Amino acid sequence: MSISTAQGATLPLTGERTVPGIAHENYWFRRHEIAYLHARRWLRGADVLEAGAGEGYGAAVLSQAARRVFALDYDQAAIGHASRKYPAVPAMRGNLAALPVRSAAVDAVVSLQTIEHLWNQPEFVAECARVLRPAGILLMSTPNRLTFSPGLDTPLNPFHTRELSAAELAELLEPHFRVSRMFGVHHGRRLRRADRHFGGFVTAQLSGPPATWHPELRRAVTAVRANDFVVTEADIDASLDLFAVAVKT
Repeated sequence: MSISTAQGATLPLTGERTVPGIAHENYWFRRHEIAYLHARRWLRGADVLEAGAGEGYGAAVLSQAARRVFALDYDQAAIGHASRKYPAVPAMRGNLAALPVRSAAVDAVVSLQTIEHLWNQPEFVAECARVLRPAGILLMSTPNRLTFSPGLDTPLNPFHTRELSAAELAELLEPHFRVSRMFGVHHGRRLRRADRHFGGFVTAQLSGPPATWHPELRRAVTAVRANDFVVTEADIDASLDLFAVAVKT
């Protein structure tokens, strides 16, 4: 399967680099969006770095709560797009293994659905700690390995280098952070009904190109909203995605 990107390229449908306004990507977009909406509660009045900002819509959401948000991504095309579409949010290109930010510069680092792509995850975590002020917070989300690639050591998604369980994510963060909260993203009631109806809502979307989808599936995907997902501290190992709140130590 393929998706269109902001630059018109074609990529496999994996939920990577999803952007607003593409009907057949709507499930993945909303699944990303709920994490940004959840993150805002910790960012009131904060100076925030989003590491791995992609298209930039998430940084714009975070800016609704934060004092300032700086969007960082390694992909030059994504940064160019973000600068044009969200001019109120400063965007810059940079390597996540060596953040182009001075030490103790921000109150919070937000990195959603990014850590699973990195070859040297501990290096990135150390960089996040370096740029944070004392007692600064790191908000990080990532697919839950236990449900995203169940029973496998190698991720199913070819764009992922290493996926994590909740325990593995906490262990990765602990040299520099204290994990104060761990949440999981789950399907809410309407998406659970879709799971039952389609024999797995995600599976149905991945079963063939969007052009071949049954009109009923197309309508269901288009209708998904962020509040169709639930973010909770209950049943984390069964969650779709993990969301950690960690305090710099």
